[in-house]
Amino acid sequence: MASSVISSSPFVCKSPAKGQKDLGFSSFRKPSQISIHGCQRKSISRKIVSVMAPQRSSSTSGSVKTGMTMTEKILAKAAEKSQVVPGDNIWVNVDVLMTHDVCGPGAFGIFKREFGDNAKVWDSEKIVVIPDHYIFTTDKRANRNVDIMREHCREQNIKYFYDITDLGDFRANPDYKGVCHVALAQEGHCRPGEVLLGTDSHTCTAGAFGQFATGIGNTDAGFVLGTGKILLKVPPTMRFILDGEMPSYLQAKDLILQIIGEISVAGATYKTMEFSGTTIESLTMEERMTLCNMVVEAGGKNGVIPPDATTFNYVENRTSVPFQPVYSDANASFVADYRFDVSKLEPVVAKPHSPDNRALARECKDVKIDRVYIGSCTGGKTEDFMAAAKLFHAAGKQVKVPTFLVPATQKVWMDVYALPVPGAGGKTCAQIFEEAGCDTPTSPSCGACLGGPADTYARLNEPQVCVSTTNRNFPGRMGHKEGQIYLASPYTAAASALTGHVTDPREFLQ
Repeated sequence: MASSVISSSPFVCKSPAKGQKDLGFSSFRKPSQISIHGCQRKSISRKIVSVMAPQRSSSTSGSVKTGMTMTEKILAKAAEKSQVVPGDNIWVNVDVLMTHDVCGPGAFGIFKREFGDNAKVWDSEKIVVIPDHYIFTTDKRANRNVDIMREHCREQNIKYFYDITDLGDFRANPDYKGVCHVALAQEGHCRPGEVLLGTDSHTCTAGAFGQFATGIGNTDAGFVLGTGKILLKVPPTMRFILDGEMPSYLQAKDLILQIIGEISVAGATYKTMEFSGTTIESLTMEERMTLCNMVVEAGGKNGVIPPDATTFNYVENRTSVPFQPVYSDANASFVADYRFDVSKLEPVVAKPHSPDNRALARECKDVKIDRVYIGSCTGGKTEDFMAAAKLFHAAGKQVKVPTFLVPATQKVWMDVYALPVPGAGGKTCAQIFEEAGCDTPTSPSCGACLGGPADTYARLNEPQVCVSTTNRNFPGRMGHKEGQIYLASPYTAAASALTGHVTDPREFLQ
């Protein structure tokens, strides 16, 4: 591992192939010392069956085998191999396959075409089907997708099908959950050391739990349905070490937008993005999910965070399935190291029309907006709404633009109405949102994050400017192809709603 570095930038990238490169950034001006966060022994949960330690060769010389990263270890175990290296093509045993209403019909269609109309899936208890994308709409084709999934799940006796039949009131559907990536975690399907695949690019969210999680296409999913296996190329790993105390006005969304803005939307193409450091250790599970959620926006194959007590506590409260956490070896090879002093960072946004079009929020204060959207797998979790409510309460003002609230899941929706916001005198998020003049929190789903049918709640049907807690801002992503989307944290989104312009949340939090 490299030695400590003193830098005048928020981070230094050290690449074995290219040496050190100083990457300056305006928000970081004072020199700081940034030490490497080394591998440490983890406390082990009672439900953990074992921990993969660094492997040593049996030769008389006592030499150490080439170390492996977390991702390499997970894939090696799933491929029943003792060692893998980046570039290896290996057959991997899948622990969980997730699909939803958009891709599920196609995946099952391919499965039947290739394996036969009477074929049975490899394991009906390892397949999770979650309707969430185009749900609350009168679009007949979208509704039919859910019907098709229901037929397949009944035929295959799929245990984990979170169905919805009454579109008029989501609460009348106790099995319905909402956004798949949040529901997967809440329902105990995310576990350290496992391989989780999903027919959605943001399946990488689950890497927050210390597992290999990535999105796949319908053809691959059809094959996994029949065999429980997939052919994967082992990705090389980039490491992102984030140290320092997290400022009260920053959130994980700021961190990942900062990173993507630095390495670009192609900077991690088919690579693992591994996150570590004291800042990462301080993050809650939901904030870690936000971080891993957007690695695909940098081209990443997967994101991953070393599991710790925070991970184990979350997982053990939701599943009794034993799991096997793994950690990168001290002598593992990383294609690049990025180091951040998080205490020096400022709130950022991604301007239209790319997640890497980074700018400081305060630099965009003259950008007039038409609406704010808080929701999605990235920014629609309980803590995201808590953050927005905290800022609204602190400001004590009314929003100046329509502010749409889309809880990710039924549980999040219930939390919005039931949990008191810390420091708000017992008020809930829903009460604070009502006082601030926001729209009433709507039915949980992916909503307008990816546009959807024309009657999708909060869809951009006009060429408006929107500050959003979602993950993509390409032309047409939220509906109208001329809409302009500024990606931001819940804090920044809430602050912007109060002013009608892109706004640094420090105006209300300090």
